[in-house]
Amino acid sequence: MRDHGGNIDAAVARFGGTDWIDLSTGINRVPYPVPVVPIGDWTMLPTNAAKSAALAAARAAYRTDAPMLATAGAQAAIQMIPRFTVPGKARVLGPTYNEHAAALRAAGWQVRQVTSLDQLAGADLAVVVNPNKPDGRSYAAADLQDLTKETRIVVDESFGDPQPDLSLAPSAGAPGLIILRSFGKFYGLAGLRLGFVIGCSDDIARLDEMAGPWPVNGAALRIATQALTDRAWAEATTLRLRAEAAMADALAKTAGWTVVGGTELFRLYETPDAKAAQERLAQHQIWSRIFPYSAHWLRIGLPGGEAEWKRLARALEG
Repeated sequence: MRDHGGNIDAAVARFGGTDWIDLSTGINRVPYPVPVVPIGDWTMLPTNAAKSAALAAARAAYRTDAPMLATAGAQAAIQMIPRFTVPGKARVLGPTYNEHAAALRAAGWQVRQVTSLDQLAGADLAVVVNPNKPDGRSYAAADLQDLTKETRIVVDESFGDPQPDLSLAPSAGAPGLIILRSFGKFYGLAGLRLGFVIGCSDDIARLDEMAGPWPVNGAALRIATQALTDRAWAEATTLRLRAEAAMADALAKTAGWTVVGGTELFRLYETPDAKAAQERLAQHQIWSRIFPYSAHWLRIGLPGGEAEWKRLARALEG
C-alpha cells in the first residue's frame, strides 16, 4: 500500500480542528532559516550557474566527488530509477519506505521484500534505506559496499544527515551503486522538493536525461546552496535532535510505550494498540503515523519548540 505520513488533511477531516502538529513525518520542525530569495529566482528559469553552485555545496556536505544530480526531492529519483534499465528481479530490504517497491512494481519489476542484507545478493536491483524508516535500523558502509560486487544497489540515505559515518557517498562513483539524499527532511524544508542522486557517470547521465532541463526551481537551488554550506547550523541541529530524541523516548515511556528504534528525526514505539494511540494523540491535535502491517507500531517525529513539546507531554501523560 502506498500510504504515507504527512496526510494531515485526513486528520483534519476525521477529527476537526485547525491547530494541528504534524508529527507523522520525519521532517525537522525547526527548519533552516530561509534567506531572502531574489525575485529573479521566481521569474527566470534556473541557471546552470545556480545548479552548479548547489551541486558543489552538496558534494562538500556529503563528502563526495562523484557525479551528482539534483532532483525534485528524493522521491523524483525513486520514480525514475526503475525506468532507466530493463526490469528484472528486485529485492527491497524491509519493512521500509513503501514507495521503493511501489515504483519498481509500476515499472514492471518483480519485487520481493527481504529481511536481511544477505538476501539481497543476486538481485538485478537491490534497495536499502539506511538508516531505515520506520525503525532506524542501520548498516555499515563497508557491508553495503560489498553488495555492489554482486548487484546494482540503491541506498536511500534520506535520513542520513545526522549520521555521516553511515554514508556511502564518500566512496561513490563506481558502477553498481546509486545513493539518494533528501534535503528537505534534515533541513526542515520539505516543501522545496529537493533531493540529490549520487552515482557513476553513466547512471547520472541517464537520470539527467529523464529529469529534463529544469527539474529543480531556482529558489530551492539558492536556499540549498546556503544551507548545505552552513556546517555550524548542521552540527548544532544534530546535537539538538539527539537530545530531543531522548526526551521523546522518556515521554513515550510515561504512556507505557516501548522504544523500537528510530533516528534523530523520528521515533518508533511499540504500543498496546497503535490505532488507539494515534487517536489519543489526535485528541490533542497531534498527528502520528501508524502502519498497515503492524497493529502496535506508532511513529512520531520530534516537536518543534517549547509549546509543541508541552502539548505532546500533556497528550502522553494525560
